[in-house]
Amino acid sequence: MNRNLILWSITVALGGFLFGMDVAVISGAEQVIQKLWGLSDLMHGTAIAIALYGTVVGAIIGSFPANAIGRRKTLMIIGIIFLVSSIGAAIANDVYIFMVFRFFGGLAIGASSVVAPIYISEIAPPKYRGRMGIAFQLNIVAGILFAYVSNYLLQGVGGENDWRYMLGVVAIPSLLFCVFMLFTPESPRWLILYKNNEEEARKIFAKSGAPADELIKEIKNSVQQKKESLFSGKYNRLILLAFLIAFFNQLSGINAIIYFAPRVFEMAGLAKDSAFLSSAGIGIVNFIFTLVGWYLIDRSGRRTLLFIGSIGYIISLSLMAYSFSGDSHGGITWFVFLFIAAHAIGQGAVIWVFISEIFPNSVRAAGMSFGSLTHWLFAALISQTFPFFAKIFGGSYIFGFFAVMMVLQLLFVWKMMPETKGIALEDMNTRIGH
Repeated sequence: MNRNLILWSITVALGGFLFGMDVAVISGAEQVIQKLWGLSDLMHGTAIAIALYGTVVGAIIGSFPANAIGRRKTLMIIGIIFLVSSIGAAIANDVYIFMVFRFFGGLAIGASSVVAPIYISEIAPPKYRGRMGIAFQLNIVAGILFAYVSNYLLQGVGGENDWRYMLGVVAIPSLLFCVFMLFTPESPRWLILYKNNEEEARKIFAKSGAPADELIKEIKNSVQQKKESLFSGKYNRLILLAFLIAFFNQLSGINAIIYFAPRVFEMAGLAKDSAFLSSAGIGIVNFIFTLVGWYLIDRSGRRTLLFIGSIGYIISLSLMAYSFSGDSHGGITWFVFLFIAAHAIGQGAVIWVFISEIFPNSVRAAGMSFGSLTHWLFAALISQTFPFFAKIFGGSYIFGFFAVMMVLQLLFVWKMMPETKGIALEDMNTRIGH
């Protein structure tokens, strides 16, 4: 692969690192915050889930600046928001100020989950699009791992204010991301479609080693002259596919585990230090199996990975439900690790790649925004209600419910999901149909 392509995709995918850190870093602070400000379970769930409501807004609006001012400038703004929100949440002196800055952090997460995968899919050659796209997910899990390890190491630093350091550390990679984006070019497809700037696009294609004239012709031919709407009825099947893959991603319970990992392990009877260490183990397993997904996604295809992941989900969630039904909760750490491995190789590897590539050029940003919105809306609902339902029903019923949802995901993959491996973006419509 061309060296410039690799550098650009890695830089943009660093937005995923910020995404992962911001999502997971709260797991080390959430119980301390509840005690510090004397929050009820419902208020506590709201304080933690507020970032996810921010992601919903970010997913809704992310496509607008991406189309209006470009993918690159939008990503730079996202990096600045990450920087400001992490510092603000770390120095907050009451729950309402904390929630404001966490909301803005969520806004950046939601927007990055729209814009970064679009950028990567638009610069990637079809043969390597899966692996380049999964660089975003790989950075998400690297960010999650870094957050868990950082939380573990920062326990006790600053006494009762250690949670402030846990949240504030996100500012460092946020600043680096902003600097790196200064040296990253704009998406050539955006330059052609929205600025009619073939000259600049040709230079970027040349640097990437792509056949510029051929690609420019294909891109221009792929878009109708009249402005198209995502919800014109023409793309209903693609909308349904994006909705279902995002819906099932969250109905696996992945964000409940990521956000509340120490709480889940403490529910199973682990001591606080062991719970934090086991949470770091989640990050390690997630990273390793995302690398496996990275290796397989352009070889075995998207559907195969989701088949593997769905079966792994069903087994691990059923074991977790069974473990919580008894008194000893034996093996829960290993069952959670199996669950994370199934997610990393399946949904984690596939979701952002799949949604970013199935929509045609004219509605890609809007389609990505819709899929991301679905993902984050259900993430917010599940994260807000998890502490409440965990207290009332316990782990057995909750993880049993998630297991049933994953049986339905398996049916979706088997009966509805098309394979997109190796198909050029401009050929996707004709190959997988409407």
